[in-house]
Amino acid sequence: MDIPALTDRQIQILKCVIDEHIKTGEAVGSDTLDKKYNLGVSPATIRNEMVILTQQGFLEQPHTSSGRIPTPMALKFFIKQLMHEKDLGVSEEVDVKAKIWDYRDRIDRLLHESTKVLSHKTNSIALALTDQGDVYHAGYSNILDLPEFFDIDVTKTVLSLLDDLDTMQKILNRAYGEEAIHVLIGDDFDIEFLYSCGMVYTDINLGSYGGGRIGVLGPSRLDYPYIIPVVRYFGKLINEITKNWE
Repeated sequence: MDIPALTDRQIQILKCVIDEHIKTGEAVGSDTLDKKYNLGVSPATIRNEMVILTQQGFLEQPHTSSGRIPTPMALKFFIKQLMHEKDLGVSEEVDVKAKIWDYRDRIDRLLHESTKVLSHKTNSIALALTDQGDVYHAGYSNILDLPEFFDIDVTKTVLSLLDDLDTMQKILNRAYGEEAIHVLIGDDFDIEFLYSCGMVYTDINLGSYGGGRIGVLGPSRLDYPYIIPVVRYFGKLINEITKNWE
């Protein structure tokens, strides 16, 4: 899909909308941007630019709000071109390694504990799949307080997806590109009730057990600057643990 060219001001406003929406989960209005972000232009100018961004497909207006939320196209643009990943501190990496290292002797124990720790770190549902058809997941309660999942159809679809290995594998196979980290947002799922969802995952090597994937599933407004490096680290750590498995 061709992405429309944006001016520097439009990029700045779009980034602020995305940052605010990731934090709050709410639609963002021009007054909020004017008060909380030093954009250097009038609220009327911000409003006009948000209308243009909506027309170009970067923002959309929920039926119940006068504000705007970013579309999947906007979030992908943010991830690829605007986002600055947060650095994981050494202490955080050591903490994660300490929590799962003792489970390195068996694949089921390792992936079960890894999803538990990953879900806690990201406040999302964490899941791991193996090429042999095993699925591990944890953290369902993390999504229940989020406004995206107040819709029972969305929550039912997410929870049923976790037990449907065939559909999950088809979804994961849609990821595009050769990047180490794969991101699926909104219409990437090709399931109506997952339009408000997002997923970040990475491929893992499980030695003689073949391959697999580990990642997180949550709202489309996942904290990508933090979650992407966290998922990447979990992938590297599991690969390190399993490299000598026979």
